[in-house]
Amino acid sequence: MSALQQLRTMTTIVADTGDLAAIDRLRPIDATTNPSLITKALIHPDNQSMLAETMSRYQGNVDAVIDALTIKIGCNILELIEGRVSTEVDARLSYDTQATIDKALEFIDAYQKAGVDSERVLIKMAATWQGIEAARYLETQNIHCNLTLLFGQHQAIACADAGVTLISPFVGRILDWQKRQQNRQNVPVADDMGVQSVKLIYQYYKQHGYDTQVMGASFRSVEQILALAGCDLLTISPDLIDELAAMDVEFTRQLSPEMAMDLDDMQKVSLTEEEFSAAYQEDKVTQNLLPKGIDGFIGARDELAKALAAMRG
Repeated sequence: MSALQQLRTMTTIVADTGDLAAIDRLRPIDATTNPSLITKALIHPDNQSMLAETMSRYQGNVDAVIDALTIKIGCNILELIEGRVSTEVDARLSYDTQATIDKALEFIDAYQKAGVDSERVLIKMAATWQGIEAARYLETQNIHCNLTLLFGQHQAIACADAGVTLISPFVGRILDWQKRQQNRQNVPVADDMGVQSVKLIYQYYKQHGYDTQVMGASFRSVEQILALAGCDLLTISPDLIDELAAMDVEFTRQLSPEMAMDLDDMQKVSLTEEEFSAAYQEDKVTQNLLPKGIDGFIGARDELAKALAAMRG
C-alpha cells in the first residue's frame, strides 16, 4: 500500500483546498476551506458564470456576494464528498462573540435553504476566547464548529471545555515560527514544536475522554503528517496528498487513544477568561501567530473583495 492508503486506515483525510477539480480527483471524506482558497477557486474559468450570476443577484454588495459564494462553493464541495465541509466566518468577527454567532446562524440557514443538512457543515472560526464562547453557544444549538488558528494548549483546553466538535491545530506555522526563533533552516521531526503540540493536545483529549476531535492542519512536509499518523483527522493540501500517494514506504501508527492512556497522566484543567488571557500572555507562539493568522484571513478576504469590486466596475 502507498503511504496515503496506509494513512487512510488510521486517520480521516481532509482536503485542504477549495479547488473542486482537486476534491473530485482526491475524494476525501471531509473538506475545509478559507478565504484565500476560495479566492483561488473563484479565479478558475469554470466558475465565472456562477460568479457573474451571484454579483448580479446581490447588485454588487461585496460582503453579501462573498457570503453567497462561500455557501455555493460549500454546496459544490458537498456534492463531491461523503462527509462535512468547514465554512469560515469572516475573520473580522474573531473578537466579537455575538457577531460570530449571528453569522454562523446565517450560514446554517443558507445551507438549509440549499437543501444541505446542517450535520454536514462545520462552522469555522478563530480560537480566540470570543470565538470559543461563540462555539460554546452554537454547539448547544446542534451547530458544529471547527476552531482554527490554534497554536497553544490553553486554546485546546478551552475548546474541549466548550464542547466544540473539532479543532485545527496549525503544525506548519508553529514550525515556521520555531525556525525563525532558533535561526534554523531544518528541524528534525522529532524536535518539531508543531508536531509536539498536536501530540500533547491529542494526549490530553484522549486521557480525559473529550469528544472534541483533533485535526492536524497546516503541514509543510509528509514527514510531519506521518509523525501524526492516527490523529483523528489530518487536513492536507492536494500536493502533499499526491506526494503521500506516490510514496512506497511502511510506517507505524504514532497516535491512538490506547497509546495516550499509556503516557503520563495530564492534569485536567478548566480555564476562566482571565486564566485563558494569562496563558495567552505567556505563550509566545500563540501571541505571535494568532493575530497574524487572523490578519492573514482578513487580508485574503479583502483581496477577494477588491477583485469583486473591480468586476462590478
